[in-house]
Amino acid sequence: MNQATHAPVLDLSTCDKEPIRTPGSIQPHGFLLTLADDGSVLQASANLQSWIGYPAEGVPGRPLADVIGLEAAQRLQPGLAGNLGPRPFYVGTITAANGSHFEASAHRWDGVIIVEFEPVERPEQAGFRDLYPLVGNFLLKVNDAPSIEALAQLACQHVRTVSGFGRVIVYKFDADGHGHVMAEDKLDGYASYMGQHFPASDIPTQARELYTLSRIRLIRDANYTPAALVPPLNPATGKVNDLSFAVLRSVSPVHLQYMRNMNTMASMSVSLMVKGKLWGLVSCHNEDANLVSFEKRTACEQVAEILALCIESREDAAELQFRLDLRRIMVSMLAGLTQGSDFIENLSSIFPELLRFARATGAAVVVDDRILCYGDTPEQEQIQSLVEWLNVHDHGDIFHTDKLSAIYPNGGELVRNASGLMALPISRIHKHYLLWFRPEYVHTIEWAGYPHDKVVQSAAAGTSIQPLQLSPRTSFAAWRETIHGVSQQWHGGEIELALEFRTALLGIALERAEQMAELAEELGRANKELEAFSYSVSHDLRAPLRHIVGFSDLLIESSGSEDVTQRQRFLKNIKEAARMAGKLVDDLLSFSQMGRASLRPTTVDMGELVAACLDKLALETRNRHIDWEIAPLPAVHADPAFLHLAMYNLLSNAVKFTAQKDPAVIRITFEDHPDETVIHVADNGAGFNMDYVHKLFGVFQRLHRMEDFQGTGIGLANVRRIVERHNGRVWANSVLGEGATFSFALPKNHLNTD
Repeated sequence: MNQATHAPVLDLSTCDKEPIRTPGSIQPHGFLLTLADDGSVLQASANLQSWIGYPAEGVPGRPLADVIGLEAAQRLQPGLAGNLGPRPFYVGTITAANGSHFEASAHRWDGVIIVEFEPVERPEQAGFRDLYPLVGNFLLKVNDAPSIEALAQLACQHVRTVSGFGRVIVYKFDADGHGHVMAEDKLDGYASYMGQHFPASDIPTQARELYTLSRIRLIRDANYTPAALVPPLNPATGKVNDLSFAVLRSVSPVHLQYMRNMNTMASMSVSLMVKGKLWGLVSCHNEDANLVSFEKRTACEQVAEILALCIESREDAAELQFRLDLRRIMVSMLAGLTQGSDFIENLSSIFPELLRFARATGAAVVVDDRILCYGDTPEQEQIQSLVEWLNVHDHGDIFHTDKLSAIYPNGGELVRNASGLMALPISRIHKHYLLWFRPEYVHTIEWAGYPHDKVVQSAAAGTSIQPLQLSPRTSFAAWRETIHGVSQQWHGGEIELALEFRTALLGIALERAEQMAELAEELGRANKELEAFSYSVSHDLRAPLRHIVGFSDLLIESSGSEDVTQRQRFLKNIKEAARMAGKLVDDLLSFSQMGRASLRPTTVDMGELVAACLDKLALETRNRHIDWEIAPLPAVHADPAFLHLAMYNLLSNAVKFTAQKDPAVIRITFEDHPDETVIHVADNGAGFNMDYVHKLFGVFQRLHRMEDFQGTGIGLANVRRIVERHNGRVWANSVLGEGATFSFALPKNHLNTD
């Protein structure tokens, strides 16, 4: 066995130019006719005479009965008249005029009906009793197989038993298109390929496409002489016939040489289609020519179909379990991200889960120049350089590779612990990243022969200066290649759920941003209130103090005066200014308490609460003509003391601003909504200009002159603070000179009492 650490890259583009669908000939272990819709023969394979005694040149234009005999034609007629599709359909077993028996299959393709005849010993078709035992035993054992590999091994045994081939293998294509032999059953003396890899170049792209369309391909004898079609061009199209679905289709001479190099004279390949894609092949080899009858091929196809269904089912179950496990980890991570206020610190707190989530050995969070690492990661300077490279090469919502050194210029320095990288941008504005690292995964692949044999042959033949010619491999001896610089591949589920995780991260970040914006708004409002408070201290509170000082000075100056009336007036003014200053201090104290005191909500009868407020206002309303129109009011859920203060302020306001009305009319009504109760206090007083309504509930905001309506300007600010503490809302409407309506809404749901 050989050892190598790297291999040259071979351009196999010429492989895809072979006319494998239009070879113009068939394999000679049967014959082929193409028919027009009226049943007349259009073309025949050149070997027709060897099978039934008619020269191919003489049959075009003749009825089918003239070629294979009337009785045989009549037997095929029902099948040929049916709704034929592109895939061959068994239409009967016939006995030709010369006494030979043939199984006939037909399909419609390329504008003609293609009928293929293969020799068989019996004159009648195989019955159900002949077919069922071929697959029945396999069906009985399917559920006992503990793994996909065991299932594939079981399928190999059954296919070899049914087909008679000397070696049957099942191989799966990997992400790079290489085939890995996962199961094998063979006769003694046959070489074993178990565990080995077949390079992707063994099956060119167009051959893989054909495997997805035509699920089975049989080559009876690699040394066959092709039988050309006569005439060579399809009369319906004027071109060479497309034999993509023909069972007898001739194959590439390159492939035949490949088989001979492999000491394989007969082969059969059956596609394993999983979720509509070519997952792998059941490949059968025989050292001698081997013809597999139609019913045995059908049985092998059934086994392969069952195997593919089982693979799909088990892979789906494994995939589902893998994703469920990943999702559990992701949910756990997201729960951890809500614990603290620092989003980046939160991410670093779940580093162990991040490693488990991506099956990584290292992780890093990069936010500008701040880098938090966990596990086995590159140095911070190397991570910073890597992020700068990611920034320049925008890779969308996620970037992942299992061979970073192949695309990142400095990747060679990171091979040991960062051969694999999955990078997740965690900001839509800034280039912030969450990075996962996977270490180098050094492993050895055992190839079934040197996979780059074609280059060797070209050089050995002294033709290296000529354009590289496609040629089959000549050696299938085991050859080992050591792979460096790659990590374990990222699973599709890991990539998809990483994207989900990113979306959730952005959602959390957005929520935090909104909370910060709310806090900023709240802080801004608090600052405005603080400014208003400062203004009050400097202006509103200083004004009465200035009056006290001024009138005290006047009182001192008039101390020698005998004018008692004047001194009494000075003392009265001093008393009134002191009272005003005291009220300001009381209101400020009350306002500050609104934000600190805890709520104690309970059921409050609004009717009783309004009545209590009116009793308290009795002194202010005596000698006034006020029509109180109070509707029956509901019970609400609120703190009674706070709500009493809010309601008193609203009613006191209404009394104050209707002072110049006779009669004053004050209405108290409510609206009952599904989620809230709305209370209205309307009056016919002075009203206010709606242009300044936004100032109405601010601290020390007055929309009227102090001389007209006295007040500290704190009452409505108190109302708003109390209502908002109850998660409610407050608003006002007015027409200047005609009155105003103040409303507040209290929610019916449970209150936060903090």
